[in-house]
Amino acid sequence: MEMIVRNPHDGIYAATSDYVHAMEVRQPDRLVFVSGTMGLDEAGAAGVDLDSQLQLIWSNLRRILAEAQMTADNIVRLTSYLRDASFAEANQNARVAALGARRVPTTAIVVETLREDWLVEIEIIAAA
Repeated sequence: MEMIVRNPHDGIYAATSDYVHAMEVRQPDRLVFVSGTMGLDEAGAAGVDLDSQLQLIWSNLRRILAEAQMTADNIVRLTSYLRDASFAEANQNARVAALGARRVPTTAIVVETLREDWLVEIEIIAAA
């Protein structure tokens, strides 16, 4: 499988250091589409604050990917659903920490979550 960042340099706004306009994925053998994953612990309880929920989300995502014999290096698309726009920076920082230098197409959307204590939800697509 080959992943190629597609960031045009003219005729469109510039991509930032943690953002990519598109990712071309050539010849993947497998795709995994992960449902919106929340910051819930094994008992289904939400983390007490945004940081703990982001830690739980990324732990949950790593576990789901491991089930498919994948890691965060296989993520090719990410969508974040934030309960409040003020959560954007913490969400970005958690994503950068989880992905390291890898950039993937990402979107953040401010939404009303199904429960008030669910502060953020992240869905991903992974390829191998």
